[in-house]
Amino acid sequence: MRVVIQRSKAASVTVDGQITGAIDKGYVLLVGLTHTDTLEDVQYVAKKIVDIRLWEDEEGKMNKSIIEHGGDILSVSQFTLYGDTRKGRRPSFIEAARPEIALPLWESFNAELQNYGLKVETGIFGAMMDVALVNDGPVTVIVESKSK
Repeated sequence: MRVVIQRSKAASVTVDGQITGAIDKGYVLLVGLTHTDTLEDVQYVAKKIVDIRLWEDEEGKMNKSIIEHGGDILSVSQFTLYGDTRKGRRPSFIEAARPEIALPLWESFNAELQNYGLKVETGIFGAMMDVALVNDGPVTVIVESKSK
């Protein structure tokens, strides 16, 4: 499992002209799943995201988690995070999980984040989405599951 975290001041996802998810401050999560990912990977990454300190404290140091600072989550499924560009000019997506594996794991991931008390908005799995984001900082980091 691979998640790109982008700290944001505002973000939204639009599908077919309709906003499906929107947040003010918080994290935009681009979530990629591979065929070997399990519920254990989902739980590990969710906990890591909840605990990671990407928000400034009173002294300006990144010392606060999203729980301590406050904020919401916009979770967007992103199979292209497993695009392999080492050969040729077209990425290979063979490492990306098939929808029947990825969708339940992505839904479990979102539920796990909600279990920590976070509000989670989403895009639509498998849809062509327009993602709008005001990146705060900019702060962007990648979190991968423990087994990877």
